[in-house]
Amino acid sequence: MKLGFYIILCAQFLSALADNALLFAAIALLQDLSAPSWHTPVLQEFFVVSYILLAPFVGAFADALPKGRVMFISNNIKLIGCIAMLAGLNPLYAYGIVGFGAAAYSPAKYGILTEYLPPAKLVAANAWMEGATVAAIVLGAILGGLMLNSDISENILLHLPFLGDISVAKLAIVLITLLYIAAALANLFIPCIAMDHRPPKRNPLFLLHDFWHSFKLLWRDPLGQVTLAVTTLFWGAGATLRLVILTWAGLVLKYDMQQATQLTAVVAVGIAIGSVLAGRYIKLQDSIKVLPAGIVMGLVVIGMMFVSDPLIAAGLLMVIGGLGGFFVVPMNALLQHRGHLLMGAGHSIAVQNFNENLSILVLLGFYALMDWAGWPMDWIIIAFGSFISLSMLTIQIRFRRIGGVQHI
Repeated sequence: MKLGFYIILCAQFLSALADNALLFAAIALLQDLSAPSWHTPVLQEFFVVSYILLAPFVGAFADALPKGRVMFISNNIKLIGCIAMLAGLNPLYAYGIVGFGAAAYSPAKYGILTEYLPPAKLVAANAWMEGATVAAIVLGAILGGLMLNSDISENILLHLPFLGDISVAKLAIVLITLLYIAAALANLFIPCIAMDHRPPKRNPLFLLHDFWHSFKLLWRDPLGQVTLAVTTLFWGAGATLRLVILTWAGLVLKYDMQQATQLTAVVAVGIAIGSVLAGRYIKLQDSIKVLPAGIVMGLVVIGMMFVSDPLIAAGLLMVIGGLGGFFVVPMNALLQHRGHLLMGAGHSIAVQNFNENLSILVLLGFYALMDWAGWPMDWIIIAFGSFISLSMLTIQIRFRRIGGVQHI
């Protein structure tokens, strides 16, 4: 890999680390405000709604400018949202601003891979990118848990008296702003790459029509269908699973917020392992063959209801993460490659983000409704795991005739 790729990787890691640490700080801030428990999944819904509403425009934005510059601008929007949360804006709205920046950031961070690297390196590059993202999730959960530890925060405030008497959650947000600033500096060193598929017009109506055309084009492509379906399911399930684990850890394992956040990191470690294995052993033309891992993943999720030992729980969650990472990385690489060929990287990833975040919005909405209705955690786990397995089985049956990827 070229040096520029590792700079891209570093910028993505720092920005994703800040995003994930901020999630837990925002949850803690909601608890300080005595918000009801169902506000937690709604918090993430405020984050992902921008991915859906802005999908027709962010792909064109990513393709209209050098993608390193797009990443810089988008990261600074996240920084503004973080500062707004610190200044007292409702965490739901402030996290929504961060989501606005993340929606614009995503097409650029993945689209730049297809412009900077040859197709033969895309699975490996995606494994690195997913590994960096997962490392950010792991460290973000750990860092978020540590920053929310009252003893650690008091020690930090002793050395930073100019911050005054602020809450633990707000101190965490102060530290997270420094991560966004570091990410912005890394973005400045991303290589400037020649643009392709620049949109011919910037009229909003044209962009809506262009997005709808890209949406239909990718869903009508046989390989686009299967990869979109799988990645859409994975990210919707993954976002919901993180919140399910937080609640489950508190109810079943009797964990506090700090311990529960670190348990979510175990899933991310598993995803990193699965991503590495996929990058090492799965070729782009063999991507379809990983689908059975998704069916097994849903069954293992159901196994959570039979676990009450912390060590067994950690092992089970690592297996869930490993299976997820193993099947999503090849799907991601194949989807990016097909999208790049059909319409341009920025456009295709915007379509991907629209579908994935619509899935997150819907699944988090169902989880919030189940929580609001008072469903027992075992019922939620069974519903969630069954949905994953049955959905993946349906996808595999639908595309069982695709035995390999030819002429990619």
